[in-house]
Amino acid sequence: MGGPPSAFGPVASFTPVVDLDTGGVIAIQVSASTPAAERADVGGTVAGIRAAAEQDARLPLVLPIPIAAVSAGSAGLAPLHEAMRVAGRRPREIILTIEGDLDPADRSRLLAGVDGLRAAGYLIAFGGVGVRNIPLDVVADASPYVILISPDLVERAPKDARRAAVAEALVTVAKGVAAHILAPGVQDEIQLAAVRAWGVRLATGPLLAPGDWRPADGRVHVPVPATETSPNLAQVLGPRVQEFLMPAVTLPITATSEDVVQAFGNEASITSVILVDEYQRPQSMVDRSRFLLYMAGAYGHALHAKKPAHRIADTARLVPKTTPAIAAMQVAGQDAKRVYDDLVVVDEVGRCLGTVHVSDLIRHVANRPAPR
Repeated sequence: MGGPPSAFGPVASFTPVVDLDTGGVIAIQVSASTPAAERADVGGTVAGIRAAAEQDARLPLVLPIPIAAVSAGSAGLAPLHEAMRVAGRRPREIILTIEGDLDPADRSRLLAGVDGLRAAGYLIAFGGVGVRNIPLDVVADASPYVILISPDLVERAPKDARRAAVAEALVTVAKGVAAHILAPGVQDEIQLAAVRAWGVRLATGPLLAPGDWRPADGRVHVPVPATETSPNLAQVLGPRVQEFLMPAVTLPITATSEDVVQAFGNEASITSVILVDEYQRPQSMVDRSRFLLYMAGAYGHALHAKKPAHRIADTARLVPKTTPAIAAMQVAGQDAKRVYDDLVVVDEVGRCLGTVHVSDLIRHVANRPAPR
């Protein structure tokens, strides 16, 4: 189960981060053999980047980073930035999970270090929350992208009402600070049911993927929960759009038209590019056909290639992840000129989860049996 050796130490494992709503793998958690909480440098983080590169892992990475390394400031982070450069990774593809106990005297230094990493483009997470000595007000002040519940809580909460209360409180905190919450180490369906009941959407663990999982494997197993939706209502409105979700190609709102051309050129199946802000909230959408036609016109490339793409982009048509298929089709039909443009699916705080092809919705509705 161990990964490739490194001067910074071996990597212990690759773990898929699974979206429990869609069953898709949205990121890969890379764990070092020596827990980050027991280190003071970024050696384990660097080893994770190198191992992911060797495995040709293309999804976003969730990497551990010691709280001491973040608090120490930018000087000790140079190996991290260099490893990112060599691997060809962009900071916005990396979620750095801060692990370890916080010395109260280091509070301001930790927050300054978090600000520095965020300014460089990294997404920030806190690990072991609920058990580690990390005050919740510090977590709130740091405004993390993800909060990882302690695996101990995930294991014990289904059988301990007090632990369950702590987990539910952490979910409330996460929603309050607009952070995703992740439940690591889910081992059985009882724990999975508890995690879902708390409102947690992201999870890892042996129930979802074996311990020797590798990025090339791709597949995971997500047990289907008992539906709470009225069968008659589901037949009338159709399934939720999250069942048709496709990965979105996103670029920052500052991306140029040339960046968008390159994104479309990398993969012929891409039908749209979503321009997002620093919190992954959609700001506009670039439709492939209209955009390339626009760029191919007289002086199109000369006039727009080096300028922000949002100038010639369209408004993103947003639908919450729980929107039924019929309602989503009604959104698509509001503008006759854009009926077949991709819909952008967002979570509870407006962040991009992926896109839905309107043609998929139409095909499903046309082929489903009439409700009785």
